[in-house]
Amino acid sequence: MTPLIEMSLGLRVSRRLVSPFSTEFSRRIPIRNARTISSRAAFEPPRVDTTSIDISQFPSVPRQEEPEEPEFWRRLPSSSPFKDVTRDDFLSWRWNTKNIVETKEKLYEFIDAVVPEEIPRARGTPGMQTRAEFESDVAGGIRLSTMSVRLMPYILSRINWTDPANCPIFRQFVPLKSVMIKDHPQLGLDSLHEKRDSPVEGIVHRYPDKALFLPVGVCPVYCGFCTRSYGVGPDTHLVSKEPFKPSRTRLEKAFAYIESQENLRDIVVSGGDAFYLPHHVLEEIGDRLINMKNIKRFRFATKGLAVAPSRFLDKSDPWPDALIRVADKATKAGKHFALHTHFNHPNEISWITEKATRRLVQANVMVRNQSVLLRGVNDDVSTMSALIEKLAEMMIYPYYVYQCDSELNAELLPYSPAKLQSLAGMEVVTRVEHFRTPLQTILDMESQLRGSIAGFMMPNFVVDLPGGGGKRLACSFESYDRNTGVSTFRAPILTNRGKEGKIYKYYDPLKPSS
Repeated sequence: MTPLIEMSLGLRVSRRLVSPFSTEFSRRIPIRNARTISSRAAFEPPRVDTTSIDISQFPSVPRQEEPEEPEFWRRLPSSSPFKDVTRDDFLSWRWNTKNIVETKEKLYEFIDAVVPEEIPRARGTPGMQTRAEFESDVAGGIRLSTMSVRLMPYILSRINWTDPANCPIFRQFVPLKSVMIKDHPQLGLDSLHEKRDSPVEGIVHRYPDKALFLPVGVCPVYCGFCTRSYGVGPDTHLVSKEPFKPSRTRLEKAFAYIESQENLRDIVVSGGDAFYLPHHVLEEIGDRLINMKNIKRFRFATKGLAVAPSRFLDKSDPWPDALIRVADKATKAGKHFALHTHFNHPNEISWITEKATRRLVQANVMVRNQSVLLRGVNDDVSTMSALIEKLAEMMIYPYYVYQCDSELNAELLPYSPAKLQSLAGMEVVTRVEHFRTPLQTILDMESQLRGSIAGFMMPNFVVDLPGGGGKRLACSFESYDRNTGVSTFRAPILTNRGKEGKIYKYYDPLKPSS
């Protein structure tokens, strides 16, 4: 006979436990005389005498095993400079900074060490190419790029060096001349017109209650599609930069402006990249913003979590601790704080990323992600879906997916006469046109992804309008002519600097026949 559990109401039920609030439970209790049960007893769940339950009959919960932590950086060819790097060194921020690849010579040396003798050409060009041909393609791309090459060891170790021309990580950071295409005539180095919305050096104030603070012009890596190529990184063969330098004068002017604007509520600290603010400057900026009565929300923007996540695990480095202290002080002061990062492809994520993110989440640091939609990188639904899912698993909130902006405009590009002369006879090409997708791509992607994950984990798909129109939902266009590739948008909230009632135009990339 099946053992029975005696219940406090004197009722006998089979040993299988059933929730006292389930329909099944209510059907199984034979209340023969409801009037004899007090009203209190009728609404109290029965108390179970667990001393008579044989817990050995219940399945045990399997012990969770630690995730695998492969030393993926050692899987590169035997000639790779990372082949014998220990785990402790690879996770060390100091070791990482000593092994950045940021000159052409170092990049070519690395390519010689890890790229096979023969590799596939970039998608769309049939056949194979030699390593020498590939290096020549890279050299041509660097010569025509508005951004310098700068690569952290982590990113170098995530690239597929057996097919780099088609690797979604390589494509973001190393230019190839063979994939560049002609300019769109409407594009500019400062395509978002940030300089026109800058009341003081280092501040971009476009929205009534939000401003962008740019205290530094250095990043851990340089993206080929950077919208601040006018001021981020060192000069290139084509462009003389206007760098953002974190001087005391620059900081104080920025602080004074922010505090003087009663309507300002929200500050984004970017650059460059907040990852390269000295830890004491990072904390000072956080403290100053926390103590300003008008500022209610602020965030630091860094790609560091995506391209150098080991820094967050290096206990000898003071920067992550400073960030966590700022987050804690902001919370105690009733201010909203977040870290905004930038993942574009799920292959950028490893166990190091997961552990780094876990440290931030456990320290109550909110992390949000902003991606850029890039042709040949993440412009298909399956890739973007995988990225969103992976971010959600790590408790990183997918915040925005941006339509890729473009850069070139002869009026704004600071060519020197000598540089123009050196380009005589050479076909001038765009810096990011090969990354851009039609507006229809982002519209279709949102349509197909919407509903695939909880709403609070679904990013907003946006266009950061050329001409200083700010962010607008891609689907909020006023008109879109698929034949000409021209879409129009309005930004009703923007009324200053002659923007009231303005119509903003976005241009699809030119068709191959154009």
